[in-house]
Amino acid sequence: MDVLALNPIVLKLGSIKVHWYGVIIASAVILAVFLASKEAKRRGLEVDDIYDAVLWAMPIALLTARAYYVIFEWTYYKNHLSQIPAIWDGGIAIYGGLLGGLAVIIILTRHKMINTWLFLDIITPTIILSQGIGRWGNFMNQEAYGKIVSHQFLVNLHLPDFIVQQMLIDGYYRMPTYLWESIWDVSGFIIIMLVRHQKHWFKQGEIFFLYVMWYAFGRFFIEGMRTDSLMIAGDIRVSQMLSVILFIGSLVWWFMRRKRQPQNRWYLDGHNILGNI
Repeated sequence: MDVLALNPIVLKLGSIKVHWYGVIIASAVILAVFLASKEAKRRGLEVDDIYDAVLWAMPIALLTARAYYVIFEWTYYKNHLSQIPAIWDGGIAIYGGLLGGLAVIIILTRHKMINTWLFLDIITPTIILSQGIGRWGNFMNQEAYGKIVSHQFLVNLHLPDFIVQQMLIDGYYRMPTYLWESIWDVSGFIIIMLVRHQKHWFKQGEIFFLYVMWYAFGRFFIEGMRTDSLMIAGDIRVSQMLSVILFIGSLVWWFMRRKRQPQNRWYLDGHNILGNI
């Protein structure tokens, strides 16, 4: 009996198709904005600052996420230019989106005279949660998977049947690496939320570093399991290389700031002074 994959389209309205990929990502963003807004008020920021950041950062992040992917898959897209805008079919790179969004946040917070480090501390835990939820968009599109495995291998992992069935791609069962990253991201969110409000644990900016290090560490190993990685120089996985750079860079920056700028305020002090990045 043939196993049918889940329909990646939620509904059709004439010629308009609403994809699960977009619905899942939009839902993740809405949840992230809600949680970040609650924390912003506790730390002395205006909720409108969060909304402004989303309105500016989201479209830029989508563009840079797609551009990042297209650049490293240019061999294909140079012959299929009409497919470049088709983000609803997948093909956006999280790292590209994060870097684009970060640039917008830095510019916006400096323009509005908001402590950049504090702002990043507030939003990054919700970002990693939205990343974990967003990976289920990859699940619906049957992408971000790993090597060929047996049906019994997946069954032995005690995965629900709908996940096992969705991992049958082009006639072969695949390692659900999207699931490993989702679990890693949600775990990171839970851990950060548990420790973020501990008194005198984090200076402003350090929760952001913790987020970067957590995500980069997990992404390095999970990326090594995937079979659809973006590559550079033939056999170097772009995301693994960037993960190493981000992990080491964040660790060193964290240590140097603690050593050279002991006067930096604690996260729980909130928006008392302006901050630079």
